[in-house]
Parts: sequence; C-alpha cells; structure tokens
Amino acid sequence: MFRRIEAVLGNLHDFPVGTRAVERLPVPSSTMTRRLVRLPSSIGDLGLQLDGEARLRDGDVLIADEQRVIAVEVVPDDVLVAYPDSIAQAVEIAHALGNRHVPVIRDGDAIVFGYAEPLAELLVRSGVRYERSARVLERPFVYAHAPHVHG
Repeated sequence: MFRRIEAVLGNLHDFPVGTRAVERLPVPSSTMTRRLVRLPSSIGDLGLQLDGEARLRDGDVLIADEQRVIAVEVVPDDVLVAYPDSIAQAVEIAHALGNRHVPVIRDGDAIVFGYAEPLAELLVRSGVRYERSARVLERPFVYAHAPHVHG
C-alpha cells in the first residue's frame, strides 16, 4: 500500500518547517525526468503522480504534518565540467560530445556532462580545462531520442 501524492507542497528553500523533523528521500537526478515515482519513506511508500510538465526538484516537499516534513534530496552526480577558452574550442568539444550522444548542460560558459574516463581523456587530448566534481543538478541530463542514421 502506498500514499498517493499528486503535487508538491513547496520547496525546503522557502517552506515553513518550524520545529518539525525533516526527512530527506534520496533520489538520482534521473528521477527529475519522471512523472510517476515511487519512494520509500518512514510512513510507507509514497506514490507520486505529477500532472503535466511538473517534475521533482531538489528540496521539493511531499508530506508535511505536525511531526515531520518529507522532502526529496537529489543525490549529487559525478560530472565533468569543461571550461572552453574560446568559441572554437567550445564548438570542437560540443561536436565531439554530440557525436558520442552525450547529454550536456550549459552552465554559463561551462559545459557539464556525466563523468566517464574516456570523456576526461578526450578533454585532455583537446586541451580543454576541466574539473571533475559532484553536483546536485538543477535539471537532469536529457537524452535526445530523435531517430537518425550515421553514414
């Protein structure tokens, strides 16, 4: 049996928690792409069924009663953050990542994508400055599913 949730109540960033205990439910960032989610909690399983384009974000409050506030905690992703020094370098690395079907997020002048050793080696070979870090993503990596052929 699970408790059905159709909307979030707010976000911990500005939610009035007061003296209530806060329970954080860890989820991978890929959960942010889903409309239907089942999560175990201290009060039993929670079944989220979000409407339309609504998706979970880090800190979203799912339950708030007199004793507790239950919220989502997006687990940090292991990512590479590339810092191209020029437009030409950005185009070169974006093209190489696109050819490998690697989903990316632009963060200002940086390019963020999931860590993989061959991708770190690509950045070294291309002379692109980068760092490896753990980041809580504000939006998830999304794979393009457009059909196409190579040839």
